[in-house]
Amino acid sequence: MNPVGGIGGGGSLEQIIALRQQIIDRSKVLQDVHQPKPAAPTEAGGAAAPNFGDSLRNALDNVNAVQAESSRMTAAYERGEETDIAKVMLARQEAGVAFEATLQVRNKLLAAYQETMRMGI
Repeated sequence: MNPVGGIGGGGSLEQIIALRQQIIDRSKVLQDVHQPKPAAPTEAGGAAAPNFGDSLRNALDNVNAVQAESSRMTAAYERGEETDIAKVMLARQEAGVAFEATLQVRNKLLAAYQETMRMGI
């Protein structure tokens, strides 16, 4: 066995492999959530990277669409075209929740990236 140098706090090769597997599993879950159409069965590791990027791009596009709809409804309410304040407030809340979720995903991805860079592979 070859110990991994530069990892403090009792980090072991098994922990690194477990962390890597968690990242792969989360990537697969995100792909399944954002791509309901059946994907071509590929076991190659290289094919997963574009799908993850596409999933992330689609999720960001959806958040952008929700925020644009919220802005549109708010402007319509201010002009007097929309009279249901509950719909406007619901759209604003939905946009806020979508943005917060996106921010949390960004934070998790950044933390995973930083952890990977600390491994010193």
